[in-house]
Amino acid sequence: MPFYQFTRTQKIPANVKQVWDFISRPENLSKITPTSMEFKMTSEQVAETMYAGMIITYSVKPLAGLSMQWMTEITQVKPEYYFVDEQRVGPYKLWHHQHKIEPTEGGVLMTDIITYMPPLGFFGAIANSLFIRKKLHQIFDFRMKALEEIFV
Repeated sequence: MPFYQFTRTQKIPANVKQVWDFISRPENLSKITPTSMEFKMTSEQVAETMYAGMIITYSVKPLAGLSMQWMTEITQVKPEYYFVDEQRVGPYKLWHHQHKIEPTEGGVLMTDIITYMPPLGFFGAIANSLFIRKKLHQIFDFRMKALEEIFV
């Protein structure tokens, strides 16, 4: 079964503390997710700042209005450096997302490394070629623009 990986980097004109304070708050995920996906956090209680072991649940409509439930666990956190979220329940067979930030001249360099495996083996590989990869890139394109607006 194939797995895929892509990396996104973005320079943000802010300091590490400002960027960390934004990305480490689960409620801010809705601000950087396309509204067409109707992202809603469904966890009953979510801490203000993420921590290793934190479970967060969502409903999302990634394709053609089809609603899906998604559960992620924050598996690693090093404040002001990185965190990792991994899918526990959701649309992928594997989802591992590293979020890294580091100071750079004029701001912060944020790097997202997404490793994923679609479900359904061979059929998932075809779906990835036809629309999954494209949709993920669209989501991260939106995220980049949203962060540019937030950190103007």
